[in-house]
Amino acid sequence: MQGRKELTPKMLYQVHLQDLIPEQNFYRLLDKAIDFHFLYKATAQYYGEQGQESIDPVVFFKICLVGYLNNINSDRRLIEYCSNCLDVRLFVRYDIDEALPWHSTISRTRQLYGEEVFMTLFKKVLSLCIEKGMVRGKRQAVDSAFNKANASMDSLVEKEVLEDADYYAEELNENSEYKVSQTRKKLVEQHHDWKTEAYKTMPKSNTKGDKMDENGNLIRPKYLSNHTHYSPTDPDARVSVKPGKARQLNYFGQLAVDDEHHVITGACADFADKRDSQCLEQIVELTKENLNENNIELGEVLADAGYSSGEALKYLDENNIDAWIPNFGQYKPEREGFVYEKETDKYICQQGKELPFRKEAITPRGDSYKIYRSSRKDCNDCPLRTSCIGKSREKTLRDTVHKPLYDNMHQKLTRNEQYAKRMVKVRSKTVEPVLGTLINFTNMKRVNTRGIANANKHVLMAALTYNLKKYLKFITQKPKSQAGVVATMEGKVQTSLKTIFYAFKNTFLRLLIFTKPNFIPKPSVA
Repeated sequence: MQGRKELTPKMLYQVHLQDLIPEQNFYRLLDKAIDFHFLYKATAQYYGEQGQESIDPVVFFKICLVGYLNNINSDRRLIEYCSNCLDVRLFVRYDIDEALPWHSTISRTRQLYGEEVFMTLFKKVLSLCIEKGMVRGKRQAVDSAFNKANASMDSLVEKEVLEDADYYAEELNENSEYKVSQTRKKLVEQHHDWKTEAYKTMPKSNTKGDKMDENGNLIRPKYLSNHTHYSPTDPDARVSVKPGKARQLNYFGQLAVDDEHHVITGACADFADKRDSQCLEQIVELTKENLNENNIELGEVLADAGYSSGEALKYLDENNIDAWIPNFGQYKPEREGFVYEKETDKYICQQGKELPFRKEAITPRGDSYKIYRSSRKDCNDCPLRTSCIGKSREKTLRDTVHKPLYDNMHQKLTRNEQYAKRMVKVRSKTVEPVLGTLINFTNMKRVNTRGIANANKHVLMAALTYNLKKYLKFITQKPKSQAGVVATMEGKVQTSLKTIFYAFKNTFLRLLIFTKPNFIPKPSVA
């Protein structure tokens, strides 16, 4: 007989959440794995003695964790999801008939708490991982990823700077008690230099197709640059671009990952207009602090060529940090046709003429470099003049002031070439999968708040959520049976023996076939 189920509502139910949720449920295991009560002390400074009770800090952070665990970026969707899940209700201590906090309460509380509270939670989870032996500190792989800001490119407006810097300076001097500095004047002039360069390739204003606003003023095409534009929606967001992708407003997430169990040991957010090398000191110092608090010393730092710069190498050298960072692509260990003498700080050309050090200069980006220049007398009668200097009067060479640091790193990488190649592989397989997981599955792809402080909270929450999942998986994994361990070991032994046998066989055959005696023709028998 075919059955048919109908719902018959009851007036009264006698049911408990504990009875509905299995013991091995993820959120029940998570609640047992970490005690969140330390958050009451960490957030006590943000509350007074009187007034209406706020949302429980533990409840707030648990709800946030649920959002990052399930890759939910919207607070509205997060509260809806929590309301519909019985195991989440048990996790946040809300009964079936209780209404969860409003989504706006979650947003306001996130704004209320400072970055140090989120850092406290991150360090707590990291300490749990260290206690279980998941972090050794020998190698820390560093990398970064853009985090999309909560602002549109359509919100960009051009920075308002007076066209005449001199007039601007005079006006300030006349109408203000504060004298304008030459630095401010230089910055204004530099801004206009950037604007001139940015608009250099733009259409001219003498065509009939030029667009005019309602007042008859020419509307120039936008060149989206951080030097010329900003977003009033989120002033801390910066325009950035990846190869092959359109420009967008981003933040810059930095990570340091331990190579033992891929636990994140350092995380922070920075402005997206910075280079990786400019962020190296911040992430390394943060990682050192987190490890030192748990009595672990920082070992090697692994990074790609994007973190290579003179200032970064100088910081590593001054702090005696062992790093493996390939030099950037423009670095050349030697100059073709010239020999550098370190003792006298000069170059010698093919004809034996000297190019001594003349002076130091600064690039428009603010980088210092050294100038080496020959004398005109030496170059006048040189047979290589045309191919060497062309129509110039003398030969000029430029080196960064940090060239000795680049040379030291180059020697280090070439002296231990095999180890350096291994470190490249270790870095890529350590930090890149972590970044991929955070971006695609742990809600780090987009920041749903505004401001650099909130972006830093976002990166910390994504990182500690990842560590918490690692920790929970590590402590709940079932030990292998003795028979399984023995079978695994036997399989490894058999594989090793086969490898040795085939290697020996191939070597023997190669020597037997390709040795010289085998090519000597045998004497014919009469």
